[in-house]
Amino acid sequence: MSLHNLKPAAGSNKNKGKRVGRGEGSGKATTAGRGHKGAKSRSGYSRKIGFEGGQMPLQRRVPKFGFTNINRKEYVGVNLDKLQELVDNGRITDTVNMDVLVENRLARKNDLVKILGRGELKAKLNITVHKFTATAKAAIEAAGGEAVSL
Repeated sequence: MSLHNLKPAAGSNKNKGKRVGRGEGSGKATTAGRGHKGAKSRSGYSRKIGFEGGQMPLQRRVPKFGFTNINRKEYVGVNLDKLQELVDNGRITDTVNMDVLVENRLARKNDLVKILGRGELKAKLNITVHKFTATAKAAIEAAGGEAVSL
């Protein structure tokens, strides 16, 4: 290996594009391929996100209305018929808690869960989650189970 046959490692040299601002003979001199004048020709130019060339941006054209409560709690709903289906399939035996719901992909680890009253529950289950609807709680206790809020 000598100085005349040195090469960079394969894939390490990524800027094989135009060599701008390297004299008149290069064909990319004077303005260095940026055209004449305007913001894009200046150094330090960076376009603001959402900028549409002076036209009123979409973010400001679209009407805004309503209210979003930043303190809202979102609950994942699980219906009684879904729990009964899991009992029938043998995936739930007698206790239902967050670990069981996460294992059966009815909720995620950090979700808040609310048991809803659709369908009927025949199995005696001890359910421990964040919330229950009144109909769900009544149906669980009618089946001989227990509804415990976290």
